[in-house]
Amino acid sequence: MHEPESGLRARLVEVGVELVAREGVQALTLREIARRAGVSHGAPRRYFPTHLELLSAIARHGFGELAELVGAADDGAASPRDRLSELGRVYLRFALDNRGMYELMFRHDLLESGHLGLRDTSLPLFGRLVELVALARPDVDARLVAGALWANLHGIAQLWGWGSLQLATGTDNLAPVLRQALDAHLGREGK
Repeated sequence: MHEPESGLRARLVEVGVELVAREGVQALTLREIARRAGVSHGAPRRYFPTHLELLSAIARHGFGELAELVGAADDGAASPRDRLSELGRVYLRFALDNRGMYELMFRHDLLESGHLGLRDTSLPLFGRLVELVALARPDVDARLVAGALWANLHGIAQLWGWGSLQLATGTDNLAPVLRQALDAHLGREGK
């Protein structure tokens, strides 16, 4: 396989994205990514000197995709609460539809986000959440409330993905669970 140098870097990330989608985080070895890209097992080291750097590039792709989905769904004319609800819906759908990527994106035990550019792609998403919380509840510390809401959304995604939340709540509808999370962090709508 003879690809231009710049094309091989992108191809390795693309193969990693496909692999994590099909088989999960545990499948993301340098050797397996190289094999599926059709190159020698040492070839990825030219672009990614460490396994961590390749994993981070794959995670950056996931953050970029999530940011695009959130941006496309954000109706700036809607109320801050409705925008937060839509952001939560998009976040949860992404997490449930892309479980391997979602796990990789938030595995700080695997990734060192401060060193490899992940913060550049992940913090703007959190910043959007903070901005919307500040608009919805100007009387609170928006960063703290956004952090608690994000943790709640993350927990909902994990528990829903495992089937635990449906069992505990007796519902297969994610919308009321999201609504309760927003009520818990923002106060009940109309109050």
